[in-house]
Amino acid sequence: MKSGLADRCVSVPVREAMDADILLVHSEEYLEVVKKTPYMTLEDLQEFTLQYGDVYFHPNIYHCAKLAAGAALQLVDSVMTGKVRNGMALVRPPGHHSMRSAANGFCVFNNVAIAARYAKQQYGVKRVLIVDWDVHHGQGVQYCFEDDPSVLYFSWHRYEHQKFWPQLRESDYDSVGKEKGAGFNINVPWNKVGMKNSDYLSVFCHILLPVAYEFSPDLVLVCAGFDSAIGDPEGEMCASPDIFAHLTHLLMNLAGGKLCAVLEGGYNLTSLPQSVCQTVQTLLGDPAPRPANLDGPCESALESLHCARSAHKQYWSCLKHAAELPTSDVTTKRVKLAEEEEDKLKKVEEEKIAEEEVWPEPPKRVAPALRTALVLPNGVACPDGCKRFSSSEDPVLINKLRENFLKDADDNDALTTLSSLIALVEKMERNEICNGLALVPDVSVAIMCVVQHAATALRNRVLVVCVGDAVVSSHGTEEGKTLVVQFSNKEPEEQICKYHIPVCLKKGCSDVSGFTQAVLGLLLPLGYEYDPSLVLLARTPDSGLCDSVWQQLTGLLQGIAQGHTLVLMQECETSRVGPTASCLSGDAAPSLGKLHAPLPEDMEALERLRHRLQVDWKLLQTTAPETGGGDEN
Repeated sequence: MKSGLADRCVSVPVREAMDADILLVHSEEYLEVVKKTPYMTLEDLQEFTLQYGDVYFHPNIYHCAKLAAGAALQLVDSVMTGKVRNGMALVRPPGHHSMRSAANGFCVFNNVAIAARYAKQQYGVKRVLIVDWDVHHGQGVQYCFEDDPSVLYFSWHRYEHQKFWPQLRESDYDSVGKEKGAGFNINVPWNKVGMKNSDYLSVFCHILLPVAYEFSPDLVLVCAGFDSAIGDPEGEMCASPDIFAHLTHLLMNLAGGKLCAVLEGGYNLTSLPQSVCQTVQTLLGDPAPRPANLDGPCESALESLHCARSAHKQYWSCLKHAAELPTSDVTTKRVKLAEEEEDKLKKVEEEKIAEEEVWPEPPKRVAPALRTALVLPNGVACPDGCKRFSSSEDPVLINKLRENFLKDADDNDALTTLSSLIALVEKMERNEICNGLALVPDVSVAIMCVVQHAATALRNRVLVVCVGDAVVSSHGTEEGKTLVVQFSNKEPEEQICKYHIPVCLKKGCSDVSGFTQAVLGLLLPLGYEYDPSLVLLARTPDSGLCDSVWQQLTGLLQGIAQGHTLVLMQECETSRVGPTASCLSGDAAPSLGKLHAPLPEDMEALERLRHRLQVDWKLLQTTAPETGGGDEN
């Protein structure tokens, strides 16, 4: 309560799930026997419990389990009817281990599976994405939907070569679904403890998000277990609570923003509430904190990622060029050590993790007083929810701008615009304004102006993302003060270097699939690893990028640099001010629909580029170094 988050949320009344709701997933025989538990003696309950795995029954658990499932359904109702944008159900008991006719792993009814079937039945939802970031495999959800192509289930989980509970062969990466559901079940098994923020982000960028965007869900459900956070005695992982802010943000532009998170596991009374608060703050639209400790994924995580991508390459066009496993007998068990050696290493790892279990409290996330400021020419209306921005003229600054950028022109309006840009960036640096948009006479000049100004501050790092053929200054790229990523259909004239990365797509930015996959698998890992203090997003009128993809790009990039994004567009692009400002203000981008296969030559070119860059940028890796480090061309 001391966080004040509850006061900012809409409280959704809870109801008990009805029999018809529960029977969407569970058998009538199972439901009837659970109904009898409130009337059993203690001895009867103990005997009843023994027939199931790792679960305890109390006379009140039937009522609590109905409330937990009902709360998830109430949340789905509220999101699907538009009463709220998104939400989180804080429920107990959890649900993702519960099976059709069996309680399991503290779970009685499968809350999220019931919610998915309910959404399909009540609202005609065609496709549901379920993301399970709990540290245990949600086998109950997998069994429920493994032959159903309308539900994409993703789970990462502690596995340790089948030694960790629930110790199932079908929790491994090669359980991809059955019959029509083949390809719609993605398992990423963690074969070591101690996974960190980089490991989690890497899996999102290189398998979950590419497949999710190709799948194009109408609703996103999250099995939000926080036993995958640092300090949890079950998970023994080292991911800090703030990573859940970023994982949540990356899911929020799917399905038009319709996202329902439902609490699953979490047993550390410090990291659990911290992680929940990070998730809820992001759902409320607060800027995500600067990501911490992104030092690249570990070898074991890369091995699991490699295996999962390889297992699914035949089902998803975005993974068609993923690296094959080196030999037919290679699995995630290929580096399995002799038992005694493995036990020794595990003991050392556990001791190391125990030493690292002290972590700083997540930094306070302070939302600026003003979310979105716009620098607009006279006559261009300012959208609702935004504020028109202009600075008082500083003669010294004006003369300096004229001398540096407009010495051959006598354009007072252009000088005023550049002066306002500088003032806007300074307010963003002081966190007085979160983000901004400016219509400028010349995008190239505006980029140069902002980059040179920002570079004067020692701690500033600017990520420049340019869509189209603008001439982008390389100022600051040599020393790493600026990272430039430019998308176009032109072969680069300049040599690719660590901080200047041209991305050439055959159809430029007009191919929705190719561009989207380049953003997810290349731009986002680069942006997160670079960790800038400002994102400068620019487009030219001839970029060919459709509005919905532009809005997705704008939304996704706001997870970086604490949301400090400045969008630059040419003065003639007035029709795009409204949609862009909407995303900057926190509205979800429209869905792109199911994506067609990207051009093979573009995917091959992206893989070659990623392979070249991954020496310097560890978050671009998708295979462990000993397997060659790159995907096939």
